[in-house]
Amino acid sequence: MTIDLQTLNKTTDAQRRKALQGMAGILAGMSAPALISAPAWAQDKFPSKAITLIAPWPPGGSSDAVMRAFAESASRVLGVSVIVDNRPGAGGTLGATAMVNARPDGYTLTQLPLGVYRLPHMQKMPFDPVKDLTHIACLTGYTFGLVATMDAPFKTLKEMVAYAKANPGKVEYGSTGTGTTPHLAIEEFSQKAGIELNHIPYKGSAELMQAILGGHIRVMSGTTEFAPLVKEGKLRLLATLGRNRTKAFPDIPTVKESGWDTITESPFGIGGPKGMDPAVVRVLHDAFKKTLEDPKVLETLDRFFQPVIYMGTEEYTRYGQRTFEAERATIERLGLAKKA
Repeated sequence: MTIDLQTLNKTTDAQRRKALQGMAGILAGMSAPALISAPAWAQDKFPSKAITLIAPWPPGGSSDAVMRAFAESASRVLGVSVIVDNRPGAGGTLGATAMVNARPDGYTLTQLPLGVYRLPHMQKMPFDPVKDLTHIACLTGYTFGLVATMDAPFKTLKEMVAYAKANPGKVEYGSTGTGTTPHLAIEEFSQKAGIELNHIPYKGSAELMQAILGGHIRVMSGTTEFAPLVKEGKLRLLATLGRNRTKAFPDIPTVKESGWDTITESPFGIGGPKGMDPAVVRVLHDAFKKTLEDPKVLETLDRFFQPVIYMGTEEYTRYGQRTFEAERATIERLGLAKKA
């Protein structure tokens, strides 16, 4: 748009005012991108630099392996590096904690394990999983199981319960941390079974596996990092905690089948800080959804017996809201709610 000042000077004051008012209206109706140069707008294309993906677990475990598979695949789709940043501890919530102060530009993301929705009901946390996070896409989920050493004095879940009743307080079990799903699943089970188990928390699955293979504990509650070792005959799977038996271990009963009504399932996906641009969310959603077609990703999921559990952004957001409320009820039922 050009302005002929010479012509404008020849007009009357009323005509000049009318012309200037019309110009103001045009400018007001133009979007910000239309008012800046094309090269400047092109520089804002997402993504234009490396993305950090927080894995809230130590390196070397099954969760780390899965997150690295997703990151490598997403890197190829997005055309930039997706770098895994391990931040273990706090029951897998340090990634969500980091989102509170992260810029909502799409360059800092995190895995959202179930503990993100649970721990705020147990202790004061610096984030609200509904208000402070953007849910991008759900990708997979854990299969939980109760595993024992081969020399443990019980070979089935029922035998373990009988042993624990005859030896109260003498059965120790490890998990990936206080307040994590493997911990609370067994606390709920032990309440229903009427037994007392001693919980020993570890910082992640790699440390937990070292403990049970080293004979420091006889029982562990964990995700499918145990699966290869069960297949190799180095550990014994007593029961799984899902609604149904797993394809990998069809002969192993669930806890519910064994007589105690405890079902634990745990989808997880990718999230970011609140306030993200919907267009950026869409780019990330589409990229991570595409990873679920990658043979290398599917091979990694199969290795740890993790199913594909896809939810789009809207559905995953609703899942987060529902899960936050459901976890409140679980924590209150177990008597673990934080004090007011």
